[in-house]
Amino acid sequence: MTIIRTPSPDVYCPVTPAIVAELSAIVGAKNVIYADPERMADYAHDETAGVYETYLPEVVVKPATAEEISQITRLANRERIPVTPRGAGSGLSGGATPVYGGILLSVERMNRILELDLENLVAVVEPGVVTNELSEAVQAHGLFYAGYPMSVELCFIGGNVAENAGGGRAVKYGVTGRYVLGLEVVLPTGEIVQFGGKRLKDVTGYDLVHLMVGSEGTLGIFTKIILRLLPSPLASAVLLAPFAAAQTAIAAVPQVIQRGHLIPSAVEFMDYASMELAYDFLGEKLPHPKARALLLVEVDGYSPAEVEAQRNTLADLLLEAGALDIYVGDTPATEKKMWRPRQKIGEAFSALGVEQLDEDMVVPLAQIPPLLPVLEQLARSYRMKAFCFGHVADGNMHLHTMAEPGLTAEAWNAAKAAFLTDLYRRVVGLGGTISGEHGIGFKRVPYLALALDPAVIALHRRIKHAFDPLNILNPGKVFPAE
Repeated sequence: MTIIRTPSPDVYCPVTPAIVAELSAIVGAKNVIYADPERMADYAHDETAGVYETYLPEVVVKPATAEEISQITRLANRERIPVTPRGAGSGLSGGATPVYGGILLSVERMNRILELDLENLVAVVEPGVVTNELSEAVQAHGLFYAGYPMSVELCFIGGNVAENAGGGRAVKYGVTGRYVLGLEVVLPTGEIVQFGGKRLKDVTGYDLVHLMVGSEGTLGIFTKIILRLLPSPLASAVLLAPFAAAQTAIAAVPQVIQRGHLIPSAVEFMDYASMELAYDFLGEKLPHPKARALLLVEVDGYSPAEVEAQRNTLADLLLEAGALDIYVGDTPATEKKMWRPRQKIGEAFSALGVEQLDEDMVVPLAQIPPLLPVLEQLARSYRMKAFCFGHVADGNMHLHTMAEPGLTAEAWNAAKAAFLTDLYRRVVGLGGTISGEHGIGFKRVPYLALALDPAVIALHRRIKHAFDPLNILNPGKVFPAE
């Protein structure tokens, strides 16, 4: 991995020792990392696949309060220094990478659950709270936070909100933004403002809460987040259905939902290449000798009888749709075992140690069946091996690709941009778009114009300028530089 010490463009100023002294006075010297490339290297990248250049910040600061962040952003505006907000660094689009150097602002110290308001069914948290810790805290009260993504044990709530993160259960429960009721935000110019609150309804002015959700750290820095909670389901079951062909598995999803008159809490798809990789990584056998794809379907509800009825309906419909067999997990241990290959596939890809592309296109549900052959055909034409999996019931398909044996590094590098352009054009042609949950970051900036009209991109720029007139907050992300 190559470390790039990117000089700020002419519009920005460098971080000097005098600036570092001011930052140390704000957050405390022990919460500042400067002139220490080895320690700062951890903040120079996220988990984006296929990006082998990382960008070293000039200084890392770790504030603990909204007031400290306000002082930092006012200082950055005065000196015209870029500021990159960062959560856990588990993102997959380069959104928390300091491509212009400057100040890397980590919220890792802001990790408190400030309030569990059981009467109003909300949690108030700081942005550095690990999503899994919130989930465990509310479970003790018979509640659950439904907006979590697949990487629940790694990510911070602040990053989830910044990316409007989704995940396997979005088909029933929706993505992060559905559960964000209010935000305390430090604007790029230093003001501390409150959007929303503990209210379920609010049409007083523009919906600035959900403008901030998914803004990828370009409009403000979250310091408090108010999240809606739900009563925990009292029962659940998982069905694993192997299929003899990927297309058969994909085609089963919409008909199962329509004919079953129910919405599963999750429907995950894995093609043969993904299954083989994940099960081999875990040292386990494939679930069926003739399986070339699988669906993992989860149902939940508020009584065992309700879940049993859903489970039986789905089992019958999946078999009618071509499933080779049905395996049922109806205890915590069996459910966990069935989920593990899907949950561990990211680690399996990382263990390969080769450069990869990781895409997460999304299309309307009815376009999922025609999408799969498009992905496979494109990969073949560019001499790439394709691994297809994803949250198929909400139209969000993940595609991992890597070079076929014999393809040189030069050929691979030359093919990547053309492949992505071709891929995104085909996805948009199916009514989809270029990212369902990973975001644009800097990774997909060159391709944004394939998904959005010029007038829409211009509107994005005007919104950005209204919040951040000097463009100090997370520059280089979401849309191309002018």
